[in-house]
Amino acid sequence: MSSQAGAQRARGTRQQRRPVVLLRPVPGDSVVHRLWAGTKLLVVAAIGVLLTFYPGWVPIGAVGVLVLVAARLARVPRGALPSVPGWLIFLVFLGGLTATFAGGSPVIDLGSVEVGLGGLLNFLRITTLSIVLLGLGAMVSWTTNVAEIAPAVATLGRPLRPLRIPVDEWAVSLALALRAFPMLIDEFRVLYAARRLRPKEVLTSRRARRRRWLIEVIDLLAAAITVALRRADEMGDAITARGGAGQISAAPSRPKAIDGWAFLLVLVVCGVALALELTVLGTSAVTR
Repeated sequence: MSSQAGAQRARGTRQQRRPVVLLRPVPGDSVVHRLWAGTKLLVVAAIGVLLTFYPGWVPIGAVGVLVLVAARLARVPRGALPSVPGWLIFLVFLGGLTATFAGGSPVIDLGSVEVGLGGLLNFLRITTLSIVLLGLGAMVSWTTNVAEIAPAVATLGRPLRPLRIPVDEWAVSLALALRAFPMLIDEFRVLYAARRLRPKEVLTSRRARRRRWLIEVIDLLAAAITVALRRADEMGDAITARGGAGQISAAPSRPKAIDGWAFLLVLVVCGVALALELTVLGTSAVTR
């Protein structure tokens, strides 16, 4: 009996997955944590523009190296990384297998069969690009306090104020959304766990099971809306007690000397990667 219980506990431990931890900074004090939030937003915007127009292997690899170096400097633990479910790995494998049938150069000979790897390489490039962009966004989330986002956005949008663009209102809306997102995720997890603990009736007909599923979905949506409204009311009272929504974006937020050096380093790395992509490495890849 003890061996069976131990096996069940081990199986339950293996099935437990690490959740996605976003919008919650990793504790610590590193050079990446001390960077201004506006600098991180500008870096993400610059890298996004680069990878939009030049999504080659060299820019993707350069950005990936930057993300890994930043994670090393910020001392992000491995526990912050979410577990990859098996069905996602299967979908990636299935997508790569399907893309292989598209063919294209380069072509390899497997006996009497020629296989074009162009589609597979494009699929791998797009998948790697997605992983790098997700890692970039996660790095900003793990090293930036949510309260620093709104003042940084208000400072960056200051040149747009003469055009009567509501920069402060946009910054406040962004800050409230970022604050509410992890809170609502926790509430939804509690609701989902409570629903799973409810006893289920054994239904034999398919129509009865479908009807019960629809009722459970409606109940879950009603509970989620109620929780969201309650949380919004509590957040509104807290904002009013602290002086109103204008105080969210009114905090002093300015870049420092280290922000200029960090942004210059990112520009140099991206510029070198772009030059290599457009000249040496990019030309050789096209020739092959």
